[in-house]
Amino acid sequence: AASADASAPAAAAALPARLEALIASFRSVPDPMQRYKQLLYLGSKLPALPDEARTDANKVKGCVSQVWVLATLEGGQVQLCADSDSALTKGLAALLVEGLSGAPTSEVANVTPGFIEELGLKQSLTPSRNNGFLNMLTLIQTNVAALEEQAPAAAEGSAAGGQAQVQAGEDASQASGSGEGSSTRPVYDAIVRKVSEALAPERLVLEDDSAAHSGHAGVNGLRGEETHFRMEVVSAAFEGLNRVKRQRAVYALLGDEFKGTLHALALTCKTPQEAAE
Repeated sequence: AASADASAPAAAAALPARLEALIASFRSVPDPMQRYKQLLYLGSKLPALPDEARTDANKVKGCVSQVWVLATLEGGQVQLCADSDSALTKGLAALLVEGLSGAPTSEVANVTPGFIEELGLKQSLTPSRNNGFLNMLTLIQTNVAALEEQAPAAAEGSAAGGQAQVQAGEDASQASGSGEGSSTRPVYDAIVRKVSEALAPERLVLEDDSAAHSGHAGVNGLRGEETHFRMEVVSAAFEGLNRVKRQRAVYALLGDEFKGTLHALALTCKTPQEAAE
């Protein structure tokens, strides 16, 4: 993760395009109070984070308010969701969600917190709020780096036959290798079963990348087993839903697993038409 050094200058050329656009938008507002209100408005438009994603792994430490940030990868691009019980903190979280979502992992990793000064908001933030903002950015970069590590592991898992591909109508317990009662992979099997039953996917690919993150899991107080997964779901149930709503639908199915050992799920959700393109 990039260092959260508040004194580091913002490298404007390295900032993601959407973050640059947000900075320009805020700088076009000359009045500090109006910029503050603009931040609150941005937070009010942030979609609510499902309860299942409000885990300790996604919770930002060292914030005055409670705030959670969920990071996933889709096609090498970072996708973020966040929520907070404070309007101001939610606005700051929304700033990161809007500015960093859709950016490649390399750009997110290189973002330094100095850009907050370019927004003209620093004078509106107390030291504790500013520190909380830095912690949000650090958590995002840490979790994105962890997710990025899963890509090589996923390729190795595929070569070793470590994927479960469930076609429409196939029994989920057979596809995952065993029945839930005798399974040695309860989280893996539960994910396959729940997603298959609820979404009737035409294609479901689940990859267990936990072995590549045993040290990361230990730092967060988790076992090094069944903590990190990648999943692709192709289902007609996603028709008419945007990316956030699709992910929320899947996360809602896996509440028990997120409360247990499941720490991170890199999720790709497509409709059959999108998968065929």
